[in-house]
Amino acid sequence: MPERQVVALIGPNGCGKSTLLRLVSGLLRPDAGSIELDGRPVTGPDPRVGFVFQEPRLLPWRDAAANVAYPLELAGWSRDRREQQVTDLLGLVGLREFRGARPHELSGGMRQRLAIARALALGPSVLLLDEPFSALDALTRERFNAELLRLWERTETTILLVTHSISEAVYVADRVVVLSPRPGHVVADVAVPLDRTERDANLDVLALGGTASTIRRHLEGATDDPTREELSAEIGRQQRTRQVPIEELGVPAWFDPFGREDDR
Repeated sequence: MPERQVVALIGPNGCGKSTLLRLVSGLLRPDAGSIELDGRPVTGPDPRVGFVFQEPRLLPWRDAAANVAYPLELAGWSRDRREQQVTDLLGLVGLREFRGARPHELSGGMRQRLAIARALALGPSVLLLDEPFSALDALTRERFNAELLRLWERTETTILLVTHSISEAVYVADRVVVLSPRPGHVVADVAVPLDRTERDANLDVLALGGTASTIRRHLEGATDDPTREELSAEIGRQQRTRQVPIEELGVPAWFDPFGREDDR
C-alpha cells in the first residue's frame, strides 16, 4: 500500500478480513511471510499502527478525555503534553465539548469517533478500521464515511478498511481488494477511478456504477446470498403458489364482541 492511500478489503464472512488486520497490527503473527511497514517488520503491537475495532471498546470508568489519553499514559507522555494532544484529537473528531462524558452518555456514533481519536493518539502512520460504522443506520453511516475522509485529509495516515458494503468501499477507498471465501486469497484489486469530488456528487449511483458491478462480479458465488438464478426461481415459485381465498381463512365470530350483552 502506498503512503496515504485508502484501501478497502471486502469479502464473504469468514474469509479472514479481520484476521488480516490483526496481522498488520501485530496482534497476531503470520505462519508464513512477513508484514512490513516502511521497510521494517511488524513483529508485535506497534505504535505506528492504530486499530479501530467493530465495537468501540472504550473503558467505561473513564471519561472521553481519559480514554483518549490512555495510550499516551502507557507511552509515558507528560501530563501537559497529554492534555494538549487530547484536546487536539477531541477537536479533530468533533467531541471537544464532551471531554468529560462517560461512554454510556455518548451515542453509538460518538463512541466510535472517540475510538478513532484514541487510535490516532500516538500519531500512527497506518489506521486499521474493522467495519467501524456497521452498527449505524444507513444515513448516519454515509455521514460518517464523509467525516472519515475529512479526517483522513487532515492527517498523514494511510487507511486499511474492512467493510461488507460495496457502496461504502467505492465511496471511501482508492482501491478495493476483493477476497475469496475461506481460505481467503485476493481475487481482484479494483481501482476506483472517480475523483472524490465526483463521488460526493454521484453518491446515489455509486452502488450501481461500473466499479461496483466489477466488485460484485468478483464476489458472485462467494457469499451466502442467493444467486440471480436462485432469486428468479424463488420468485417464480412464489408466483405459482395458489392464492388462498379469504373464505378459506376461517369463519367470522358468531357474535359481535363490541355489541351489547343482549345482542349476543
